[in-house]
Amino acid sequence: MSLIEIDNLACHFSDGTLALNAINLYIEAGSFVLLAGRNGAGKTTLLRHLNGLILPDSGEVRLEGVPVAQDLARVRQRVGMVFQDADSQIVGETVYDDVAFGPENLCWPDKKIKARVAATLASIGMSELAENRPHTLSGGEKRRLAIAGILVMDPEVIVLDEPFTNLDYPGTAQVLKTIADLHGDGRTIIITTHDIEKVFTLADRMVVMDQGRVVRDGSPLDVVYDVEQYGIRMPCALKVGSEVTAWAS
Repeated sequence: MSLIEIDNLACHFSDGTLALNAINLYIEAGSFVLLAGRNGAGKTTLLRHLNGLILPDSGEVRLEGVPVAQDLARVRQRVGMVFQDADSQIVGETVYDDVAFGPENLCWPDKKIKARVAATLASIGMSELAENRPHTLSGGEKRRLAIAGILVMDPEVIVLDEPFTNLDYPGTAQVLKTIADLHGDGRTIIITTHDIEKVFTLADRMVVMDQGRVVRDGSPLDVVYDVEQYGIRMPCALKVGSEVTAWAS
């Protein structure tokens, strides 16, 4: 049994437009899945089904065999989602308060909250920023804070929607290292990004969506040479390499 099973998933937008059409995916524990596609392909809509932020019109998403809709509280602790707009997830007056927000709402004991928040901030290199105001953080630090806010709940799956948006190089490097470390710790990572070369070498699977459907699914090296027909830019090194090979032959 896969960790996440998506069977014949379909969903419509409020205006009746079909957003997802017959999605079938099975995601193994500990995998790193790169979800790619042009704007409007259905990536974010699919991600929001994984922890029940959106419920399907038909079909089903299961976590360890249990339908997501059957126990939303359980699923949202085990599948953490980092949104494209990090500011939308930041609610605390300080970095510490923000990371503690989820555990406090679950009425964890104070001692447990303090221990988990401290361990989480240390794991992403933000211990020294614990008393800082979130609005003073850089873009990369805000994105890492958003990750910390879901990491403190110890989820098995971390879903990231365009985590490099509007980040400069230092911020991108910080977030990329955090993601790589999380995967190295055994967490399942599912990520969407328009700039696939940032995570191409980290991913062990690449899923391409177009018009609400899955159109390619396999190892990144098997899939990547087809992506430009779906409006996705191929990593520069691979594109140049393939053009040189074609010219030489």
